[in-house]
Amino acid sequence: MSLDHAAALDFDPDRLGHLGNVISCDIAAQRYDGAVLAVSRGGKPVLTEAFGYAHRDSERRMKIDDVFVSFSVAKQLTHTLILNRIERENITLFHVLTHTAGLTLKLPQMDPMQMGNLQATVAAACMSAAESVPGERVYYSGIIGTAILAEVLRRVDGGQRAYREILAQDLFAPLGMKDSALGARSDLASRLCPVVARDRLPGISFAEEYEMFGAMVTAESEIPSLGCVFSAPDLSRFANMLRSGGALDGVRILSPAMVDLATRNHTGQMPNDTWSFAAGVRGWQPFPANLGLGFYLRGDVVAPNFLGTLTSPRTYGGMGAGSTMFWVDPERDLTCTFLTAGLITCELRNTDRMQRVSDMLVSAIAD
Repeated sequence: MSLDHAAALDFDPDRLGHLGNVISCDIAAQRYDGAVLAVSRGGKPVLTEAFGYAHRDSERRMKIDDVFVSFSVAKQLTHTLILNRIERENITLFHVLTHTAGLTLKLPQMDPMQMGNLQATVAAACMSAAESVPGERVYYSGIIGTAILAEVLRRVDGGQRAYREILAQDLFAPLGMKDSALGARSDLASRLCPVVARDRLPGISFAEEYEMFGAMVTAESEIPSLGCVFSAPDLSRFANMLRSGGALDGVRILSPAMVDLATRNHTGQMPNDTWSFAAGVRGWQPFPANLGLGFYLRGDVVAPNFLGTLTSPRTYGGMGAGSTMFWVDPERDLTCTFLTAGLITCELRNTDRMQRVSDMLVSAIAD
């Protein structure tokens, strides 16, 4: 690992090097296949490092500019554009942003092969019954919540642009995210990390489901909930836009006031019922969902959390199934982007992995 800038940004190089060794050991033990870790503080890079394989079976080594299927980190991209439009238009979508709208976790009643068709997904969602009274329960909407938000954006925009064009022109291009797209853009195909589950122990979903979702991310597909692709440097730029109050390199996406509002707890003490299965598997006690307007929050309670337990309570970010995460710690002026190949299927095991990386990173700060 190159740690030339670590000490100047108040990191302990030995501890940061230990984090790199732990990631390398996990990859050698085939817990997963590879990763890119990008860390910045105050907008200055601490490290950007590639580990292991983009595709272990073909011995393709990981490179810093490789691109990854986003899985649910795609949600935070759409949520950010929704917040942008809320500042500019008259839109109210609180329950969808906080996963309290009563929408289903799974795909609605439709042909799964049509999931890449945004309009077909929205039509199926509109035929689905709510599973709870809006506002009474936190229950993660895996697919249709973000599809509805994307379609709202498309219609408010006038309906002339495809949603992939809205993301590309209104978010990715302004932020200089040149290796990001909704769908597997053809010019990125050679750098795309295949979705292969390495740890296949099931959780809420099965390894085959995630591999199927990965295969559905094509050049033509529009799956706003999970179907973006991006590189670690690109996602780090997105995180740093949020860290700096909604602007990056002179381009403003959100106001500081909106970033502050969106990254506060809007679900109170309600637990995230999606994690109820963990009570039997792990004996976890219920803990607050800690959801903002489209972002996960660390919160004040020490509980299982991909954001870690040593990050500050206002830390926020996003995580994608078994493979991707980013977060912003505003108190420490710190961002972390961690994208991996060789998916960990079980949500509990993946949370363990991400929490450990997050905590080891923060414990390497010397000031």
